[in-house]
Amino acid sequence: MKKNVNLTEGKTRKRKASDEAQTFPHLTLDELNDDLLEKILSCLPASSFFRLRSVCKRWSSVAASTTFRIACSQIPFRDPWFLMVDQDLDHSIILDISERNWKNLNKPRCVNQSNQASWIAVASSGGLVCFRSSTGELMACNPLTGACREVPPAHETQPLLAIAMSSSHKNSSSYRIVLVAGELPNLCYRVFDSEKNKWEGEVSLYRKAESSPETEFAGGDTVYFLNKSGDVVATNMQRNPSRQFLAVMSIKDGEEIAYFLSHSGSVVACNITRRTFHEYPRLLPVCYEYSIDVVICNKEMAVVVLSEFFETASLRLWRFSEVERAWKQVAAMPPAMSHELYGKKADINCVGCGNMIFVCINSNDFSRYVIYNVVTNEWLELPKCIVDGKAKDFMSVFSFEPRLEAFV
Repeated sequence: MKKNVNLTEGKTRKRKASDEAQTFPHLTLDELNDDLLEKILSCLPASSFFRLRSVCKRWSSVAASTTFRIACSQIPFRDPWFLMVDQDLDHSIILDISERNWKNLNKPRCVNQSNQASWIAVASSGGLVCFRSSTGELMACNPLTGACREVPPAHETQPLLAIAMSSSHKNSSSYRIVLVAGELPNLCYRVFDSEKNKWEGEVSLYRKAESSPETEFAGGDTVYFLNKSGDVVATNMQRNPSRQFLAVMSIKDGEEIAYFLSHSGSVVACNITRRTFHEYPRLLPVCYEYSIDVVICNKEMAVVVLSEFFETASLRLWRFSEVERAWKQVAAMPPAMSHELYGKKADINCVGCGNMIFVCINSNDFSRYVIYNVVTNEWLELPKCIVDGKAKDFMSVFSFEPRLEAFV
């Protein structure tokens, strides 16, 4: 059957679409209501937030509003910024990974105003960084806004081993600072709760029952040996000040766990939820010279190891298999890149964020910065950071999400 075609209907539809275009023209940003404008602006890269104030009075008002910060908190994830620490313990440079460039960052106001003690970054989580002074005080800071808050004294009675920080994605003003103290095997911890603004009581940690006997008390022992150059070497690790007390936090099966390196380089896991701890088996024999750091990547603990074998250097990523109770290599820097590290006596300091690991490699006359993507298995060497015509050398790095809404 032949279908009748109504030409009038087609003309009517065209006319109607044209009428709608005239009735509902394209809206400009100036014509949007505040709620919609805030949602759009909150999706911009974090580096553009401070430029909003110079666009117009309305945008400046939006950028300073509480509702804009709430809109920013709805963004589930922001590309991290990496806070760099140089040999002079300066924290004025960050790497913006979304724009792949170095940026100057103003020091927190409280750090600038405190002339009695020098402050250095020791931990980070979410949009916050924890600083520690040379006299032992702690401070929580949002590096993006410069807002900071001094933490009440913990009054530790035992030697400090590790400092870790955790924050809540649901509540931008909630975070915890965990201090692990003592000497293996007698460990304890204390927790600072930002919502309560106080430290909880000291809690003793008990050795996990299934810890293997060959690793028992290994973390506290010092062993001396001759290296291949004939020098006497101690197994006690000498870490730079910003990494001396570093620990990383992870949630595993609903339990909060802090990981840190013992003085001899073994990985110690403190289960804050169960109030237990255990040491992992050593990755390499005690008589080997190597540099090691522990990271959280894709919500799992891993270690990065720089070592030398057969007249070449290797940089490898390892994870611990709970099934086989052994370390398993999961990635390695291409030999063409790692061989350049041979004989440099370099130290590595690493930080994990999402599926990335930032590796800071430095020695007395050598420095390199590499980002490894665990998903794509790509190693990216970063360009030098040039300040006043000179390449700046960094000895450690911390990661944080640039978030305006992260309160201290």
